[in-house]
Amino acid sequence: MSAAMSDAVLPRQPSFITRLLGAPGAVIGTVVIVVVLGLAAFAPYLAPYDWNATSQCRRLAPLSAEHWFGCDLFGRDIFSRVIYGARFSLAMGLTTVAISLVFGALLGIVIAYGGGRIDRIGARVIDAMLCFPPIILAILIVAVLGVGLVNAALAVGISGIPRFARITRAATLTLVARDFVEAARAVGATHTRIVLRHLLPNLAPILIVIATLDLGSAVLFTATLSFLGLGAQPPTPEWGAMLNAGREYVRYAPWTMIFPGLALFLTVMAVNLVGDRLSLILDPRQRDRS
Repeated sequence: MSAAMSDAVLPRQPSFITRLLGAPGAVIGTVVIVVVLGLAAFAPYLAPYDWNATSQCRRLAPLSAEHWFGCDLFGRDIFSRVIYGARFSLAMGLTTVAISLVFGALLGIVIAYGGGRIDRIGARVIDAMLCFPPIILAILIVAVLGVGLVNAALAVGISGIPRFARITRAATLTLVARDFVEAARAVGATHTRIVLRHLLPNLAPILIVIATLDLGSAVLFTATLSFLGLGAQPPTPEWGAMLNAGREYVRYAPWTMIFPGLALFLTVMAVNLVGDRLSLILDPRQRDRS
């Protein structure tokens, strides 16, 4: 059969981008994420004022043509601070997800591949850590490490390790029982080769979906710690810290909380929309629905 006849018989599969943007929610989420990333990357060129320069306008001045989002208690332009805040909030979210992903996946693979007593003990440790809500566990870790931007990112990242470890362990247990792993062992493949060449490629779609879905939660959790005064400290223009700074003046100057909160809401919602779409595309059990 010729190539032309093969193309006529077998329909061409849509590309990954086409499938990703096949739902209105995913399109909106992708656009918002691109905009937020652009603001973070080009903040020095897009922000009309220095994010920490005081006396740029009257204290708690309302929205105007010169200051689109108004000004805060110290006369700083809120629009410029929200733009720069994208850098801090996204950086903290990505850092926490990276910590959870790397160490959680490593822990899950090790205890599942080790099997026997290692798996039993590891599973009990993961279950014990999951008894604590992530935000409570993060607060406990910050209490030990101390307040600050870096410590808050570490705390949220560590609190997310049990979730990644549990999911990775369950997926690894299924893969270890498959024939291709037994065949690799039969031909003398080392443990490292089996993990890198056979387990990780099959775990990658699951880890990508979970990491994307957790990114929104990570941004929200780090903002929550900053709002509680445990994360970013003044004058850092992190969205959670900006919400904390404006809460005392919400009755008189609501814009000090509205715009940082709106930026946080749109970012988290956009990440969740894209994550839901990725789960439909990459999860074999839901692939037909995509």
